[in-house]
Amino acid sequence: MQTIKSLPLIAMVIMAILSFSNLIGLNIAGMSVVIGVVFFFIVKTVEKKPFKDSGLDFAAIKTNLKGRSIWFWLLLPLIMDAVSITLSKLFLPEYIEHVLARSDAFISFDKIVLMLFQLAYLALGEEIAWRAFFQKQLNKVLPIVPTLLISSLFFAFGHISVGNSFIVTFDIFFVFINSILYGIIFYKTNNAWVSALSHFIANLFSIIIFMIL
Repeated sequence: MQTIKSLPLIAMVIMAILSFSNLIGLNIAGMSVVIGVVFFFIVKTVEKKPFKDSGLDFAAIKTNLKGRSIWFWLLLPLIMDAVSITLSKLFLPEYIEHVLARSDAFISFDKIVLMLFQLAYLALGEEIAWRAFFQKQLNKVLPIVPTLLISSLFFAFGHISVGNSFIVTFDIFFVFINSILYGIIFYKTNNAWVSALSHFIANLFSIIIFMIL
């Protein structure tokens, strides 16, 4: 049982280390998502949890979305993206090119259907890894506020890419804020499908606006 309990900790340490890998030019931070997803299912299997209690309950999506208040949190990341884009358009136009360059390795901008699929599975993968696994495990030993701050810090650092220091800071600040919002959505619903929906909507909105601009 001690070995079983150590599995989440090992995975979380690996995810945290990988999140900082971009700072030294390795560009393998994305592997933290793979580790998180794999260990989510490993822990679920070992603990014999049904999907209902695992943080990935597809059947509960409809119930989760019935509450009016959850829609405020669901759309707030989109609003934050609109704020960041507006500010960048006014004062920091290079930010748009920076984000598109950061996303270019994962998104096929010239193929709409493929792009939608990529945005969807990337959002779901990150939510399973960082919310349904990392956040949920960390929340077992820490209150929700430090849990959100710590998990979002690692999540944000995993999105760092080379560029002007001010632009990178501006980019990571809004990634950090949105990560907290996704964490709140997950905390309120215990469902990564719902936080992934918010994540997908915000990312799709940003990509469409960036491509128009």
